[in-house]
Amino acid sequence: MGATLDILERLVAFPTVSRDSNLDLILWAKERLEAAGAATRLVPSEDGRKANLFASVGPADRPGILLSGHTDVVPVDGQAWTCDPFRLTRRAGNLYGRGTADMKGFIAAAMALAERASGRTLSQPIHLALSYDEEVGCLGVRRLIDMMAALPVRPRFCIVGEPTLMQVVTAHKGKTALRIDCRGAECHSSLAPQGLNAIHMACDMLTGLRRLQERVQTEGARDAGYDVPWTTIHAGVIQGGTALNIVPNQCRLDMEIRHLPQDPVDPLLDAVRAEAEAMEKRLRTAFPAAAVDITELSSYPALDTDEDAEVVSFVKALTGGNSLGKISFGTEGGLFQRRLSIPTVVCGPGSIGEAHKPDEFVAEDQLTACDRMLDALLARLA
Repeated sequence: MGATLDILERLVAFPTVSRDSNLDLILWAKERLEAAGAATRLVPSEDGRKANLFASVGPADRPGILLSGHTDVVPVDGQAWTCDPFRLTRRAGNLYGRGTADMKGFIAAAMALAERASGRTLSQPIHLALSYDEEVGCLGVRRLIDMMAALPVRPRFCIVGEPTLMQVVTAHKGKTALRIDCRGAECHSSLAPQGLNAIHMACDMLTGLRRLQERVQTEGARDAGYDVPWTTIHAGVIQGGTALNIVPNQCRLDMEIRHLPQDPVDPLLDAVRAEAEAMEKRLRTAFPAAAVDITELSSYPALDTDEDAEVVSFVKALTGGNSLGKISFGTEGGLFQRRLSIPTVVCGPGSIGEAHKPDEFVAEDQLTACDRMLDALLARLA
């Protein structure tokens, strides 16, 4: 595991929080992979501040296996770390640092695999897809997918290395994030009934969302394979008002829908919009400027791979495991499956329960298991 640890130490040292650039990491990875004989291609963001990296080892005229991972991490602001989050710390069989579980551990193992494959004669290529801005809605990988759509030969299978404790995962929920902007009419708070309180409007929207959640939970699809076996509707941020003695004229509510693959999201979005339209119609008689505007912030599809699919048996043979799982958090896998028709599963080292927290870690035995899986992949392709 020496090479994997060496690479992971370097990856963690790059503070690739989604709000910042990932270029230093990507350019370092590009140089290291090219030194191993990989063919590489940068796919930059529109503003050039970030980039995806696509790298291949092996014959270019064969499909091969795609290993996908995102390079961005969530912030550490306000978290009580007991070690430097951007320096790999080894302690009691665990490797601590931001992104070790989510998901630089897998990227390190995949890069080490590419180096081991260097100089070997492969029957199929190994592809690496390193993306940006996954943590804010799987945004960056879309430009990479656009590039891959033009490849003369697309990968046969994809393994997304999000942390699953090395269990093969066949499905995850889709997600759509919305911003709801409520516009009322301000006035002095002593004359509150003469104004239209935008915070109250947002609270009424929240009430509607909770009613919708209750209906989905009782009438919608269910799948016991998930920790939460139904579609969830969640409000995460609310901002409004400037002073206690002013009836606020603006309030913003950010919400998300995480839907089961068999629960289409469009009817739910229509229900949210209908709630907003009904509120506008009700209020505009007295307040013509009243408005509830809805903006989609991000969206990615669910992953739903048949448990009997060839990719499932292929990756199970690599891991040596028999059980399959489903996860409530999202990945880029649904985009590879939907937009490129690449059969996809999720399988990677570490636990999502350790991600996004202070003292994030991946267990050393998890990285060892990932290296074993990738060694088995190399043995299949060499």
